Amino acid sequence: MVQIVMERDDDVLYASEGEPFTYISRVYVPRSNILEKESNVVPRAGSDWIRINIGGKLFTTTRSTLTRTDGDSMLARMFSTDSDIEWNSKVDETGAYLIDRSPLYFEPILNYLRHGRLILDKFVNPEGVLEEAKFFGLSSLIENLEELIEQEQLPDDNTPITRRDLVLRLLSTPTNQELRCQGMNFTGSNLSKLDLRYINFKYAILKNANLSGANLSFCNFERADLCKATIDSANLLGVKMLCANLEGTSMRGCYFEDPAGSRANMEGAHMKNVDLEGSHMAGVNLRVATLKNANLQNCDLRGAVLAGADLENCDLTGCDLQEANLRGANLKGATFELMLHPLHMAQAVR
Repeated sequence: MVQIVMERDDDVLYASEGEPFTYISRVYVPRSNILEKESNVVPRAGSDWIRINIGGKLFTTTRSTLTRTDGDSMLARMFSTDSDIEWNSKVDETGAYLIDRSPLYFEPILNYLRHGRLILDKFVNPEGVLEEAKFFGLSSLIENLEELIEQEQLPDDNTPITRRDLVLRLLSTPTNQELRCQGMNFTGSNLSKLDLRYINFKYAILKNANLSGANLSFCNFERADLCKATIDSANLLGVKMLCANLEGTSMRGCYFEDPAGSRANMEGAHMKNVDLEGSHMAGVNLRVATLKNANLQNCDLRGAVLAGADLENCDLTGCDLQEANLRGANLKGATFELMLHPLHMAQAVR
């Protein structure tokens, strides 16, 4: 029996039958052919490294990256080794899984799965990334993208003005000029504890707005909508609220009384179910205002004008109505217990 010993030294092949090695041939194998042969191998099912062809662009990542963030997503189920459903996808000539989606929008998704942060390049539209996130069923990323898109949307005519928007307006308005906010929408805005003196809020919408502790002295709220707003402990010296809608508004502990003599004017205001408990309202003009079911407990209403006002079922317990004008007012069902000064009949007769 002849024993043949073969030994390869780099790319030179030697053969021997026990004698000294004899040179046979030099074999050249192009490296590109080696890579091509290696790349044609389809990734094994248990392999952690995966190649994906997204719309013609190759991505290399790990199976754990695609499955750990959102295990219930379609993308995780596609590459999970624990999935009960076998996913059979076509592969390209390199063995990468083929997925017909946009590579531009898939790249930030893959980076998000890698490190948990959503980072978008300047020219990547978040709405395009959102559509890809929805396709792959990545619920956590969908929430982040929807919030980002909402923040970037330009406000339209119906979008309420925020506290920040108003503060910027205040900073850019000279102190000797009137800030006009006529007809603007401040629904639900937090404007508490701001110095808003002399601002024109005529016809403005302030539903459910928070104005507690704000300085609203000499503001104009004529025909403004302040329904269910919170204005507790606000300064309202010389304020104008003619025909304003204050239904259900909380105005506890407000200050209307101006030592200089300027009187707040709330004539014809709609104040049904308003809460004014403990407010200082001496001299306030509430003529023909609607205060049905209002809470006026412990209010200072000295010299207030309530002529023709609707005070039906109002709670006036502990009020100071000295010299207040109640002529022609509707006092049906009103409560006048613990009055600081007795109510004279002349105050309530036309």
